[in-house]
Amino acid sequence: MLKNNKLPLVAMVLTVISLSACGNSTGERALSGAGIGAGTGAVGAAVLGANPWAGALVGGAVGAGTGALTTKRQINLGN
Repeated sequence: MLKNNKLPLVAMVLTVISLSACGNSTGERALSGAGIGAGTGAVGAAVLGANPWAGALVGGAVGAGTGALTTKRQINLGN
């Protein structure tokens, strides 16, 4: 079984993997960016000893903004 200090990392990796295929429209990219940013922000804040809710809020806002400002061509690294 995983130790408690590894659970946030596992949760973040699973969140990123589950949301990595999202993003055909601007709204979808903003939504998936917000989810990825919120998860990353919460885990990062928790690791640094800060408030995970604040980290999720800031990370979600940055992720949503980044997703909204990118085009499908910019994020589609497979082509």
